[in-house]
Amino acid sequence: MTEWDVKKLRILRTLRDRGTVTATAEALRMTPSAVSQQLSNLSRQLGVPLLEARGRRVRLTAAAHLVLRHAEAVFAQLERADAELTDYLRGEAGEVRVAAFSTAVPALVVPAIRRLRAEDRPGPDVRVREAEAARAYELLAAGDADLALSLTAHAPTAHDPRFTVRPLLADPLDVALPVGHRLAAAPALRLAELSDDPWIFGGSGPWSQITRAACEAAGFVPEQAHSACGWTAILAMVEAGLGVALIPRMASAERRGGRDGVVLRVLEADRPRRHVVAAVRRGAERAPAVARVLGALGAAADSFTSAEQRL
Repeated sequence: MTEWDVKKLRILRTLRDRGTVTATAEALRMTPSAVSQQLSNLSRQLGVPLLEARGRRVRLTAAAHLVLRHAEAVFAQLERADAELTDYLRGEAGEVRVAAFSTAVPALVVPAIRRLRAEDRPGPDVRVREAEAARAYELLAAGDADLALSLTAHAPTAHDPRFTVRPLLADPLDVALPVGHRLAAAPALRLAELSDDPWIFGGSGPWSQITRAACEAAGFVPEQAHSACGWTAILAMVEAGLGVALIPRMASAERRGGRDGVVLRVLEADRPRRHVVAAVRRGAERAPAVARVLGALGAAADSFTSAEQRL
């Protein structure tokens, strides 16, 4: 019978995900030579070549991809076993490390933690780490986080065997206008009416893509007059009359009423949204502590949606 080595299989999977031996070594805190040696040993154990040279780099063989396809089921089963063992040893009060993007922390993560602390039974110890989507999934894949929050556009696909992804909410996008803007009090404002205005959004990354996509869906390409990524900077520029911007409700909720020079308008006719999801390593969703945090996040998302619908 073939000898399977889970540790070496994890190294092979990391190489697939990271692309190079050097990046794999950095992710696993190993030396490149140790990575190469472990994979050579795995190849001998399995009796098939796992890597082939491609210039100065290596790539996985078809046999390596076949091995990993089956290994993913093993990893998921080990996550379930770890969840049950955690339940046996510590009950539901384990530690859950959450990696979340900036606006999700005050809007979803903190309310979820408050819900857990208000319950009669002991709750998990939630450790929060702010991280953008790509970094959050790196932490999740490496085992340095147990749960990641991101936008759908930057989440793993449903076909990624490493993760289980659950939708949380559809976050509306409001438009921020200077208080003296010609349309600040206009009824039933539509995005298309702002096609000639200067716009403020990030030069690249998710918010640039979201802003451009929303405006293009409304029939125009926004003129980017200024570039900023932080909501404080964006709203300060809007208040100064430098342009207009789309602001996610999760970001504007904590700032509502905070700037007298900014008017936030709901775009009922256009209804642009960004979709927020939570992801865990496949199989880990059965861990009692992780399941409770997922449940609390879902309840926080429902409360947020209900509160914003009353605006």
